[in-house]
Amino acid sequence: MTRILRDDIVLGRRMPGSRLVERDIAAELDVSRLPVREAIRTLVAEGVVVARPRTWAVVREFTRQELQDFGEVREAVETMIFVFAAQRRTAEGVARLRAVYEQEFAAAEAGDVEAARIAATRFHEVAAHLAANDTIFEMVSVFTTRLRWLFGQHDDLVETAEEHRVILEAVEAQDAAALRELIPQHTMNSVASAARRLGVDPASS
Repeated sequence: MTRILRDDIVLGRRMPGSRLVERDIAAELDVSRLPVREAIRTLVAEGVVVARPRTWAVVREFTRQELQDFGEVREAVETMIFVFAAQRRTAEGVARLRAVYEQEFAAAEAGDVEAARIAATRFHEVAAHLAANDTIFEMVSVFTTRLRWLFGQHDDLVETAEEHRVILEAVEAQDAAALRELIPQHTMNSVASAARRLGVDPASS
């Protein structure tokens, strides 16, 4: 149940500000209200749902400042992730990363929005595993759902896949210097895309 509601939110099926009413969701999914209640509690803890006592929960609406803050964190952490992934790469690891990229590119070219977004998210998840740093992985897991929600609903499918291709090639070449330039630019593009979707200006003060 938690996975269903989480995917509904991070893939854009339930929009910011949408009400999450236990009774209605239970009827919609043909389940009891208890698993729905537990799922909502989990998503509140993951930071993508806001509880409204004695009424209902709502899908969180992120502010410009929150978007900027998460963008800064993502840039710093993912630069480390991809640099470590490149430095510690193995043939098997690179093959996994390439396979996910190819899935993303195929879905993007076919216009399969949901499949492309899922594969794009998976690209970053595989890189986090390849970085082989448990502390970084634990840090990322704390705000993974929020990052997926903010940056995973991109509409520029082919452009994002192309950026991932360039990043993949830098990982293959173990080019840490290139990754230190590519990841901040990739993050900046993601922030701009999220800002357009949320209707905010991430650069304003």
